[in-house]
Amino acid sequence: MATKLYQGSCHCGAVRYEASVDLDHTISCNCSRCGRLGSILIFTPAENFTLVSGEDVLTDYLFNKHVIHHLFCRVCGIESFARGTKPDGTAMIAINARCLEEVDPDALTPQKVDGRSF
Repeated sequence: MATKLYQGSCHCGAVRYEASVDLDHTISCNCSRCGRLGSILIFTPAENFTLVSGEDVLTDYLFNKHVIHHLFCRVCGIESFARGTKPDGTAMIAINARCLEEVDPDALTPQKVDGRSF
């Protein structure tokens, strides 16, 4: 699958965005947060992401090493994306593929990541 532009949002639609991603590179993490949420994550460089609406309703949550900004909608509580950086400092966006329109999460084959060991 090639990189494609998708629309995404939280549950209530207050947070909306566009992102170019390649759904062949999704992950499923078992860390204390992702394991509870059941997120299927896909990463993309920050320049491939545009927040269309909702900056004013985002709430930031940091845990563990405090390097990933887990942003969730304060209206509906859904974390549809997060902001962080790669080890080299490149800004990245982690998108919950379950929040992308016209994407069937059951058709994805996420690579399992042992986030508990980080």
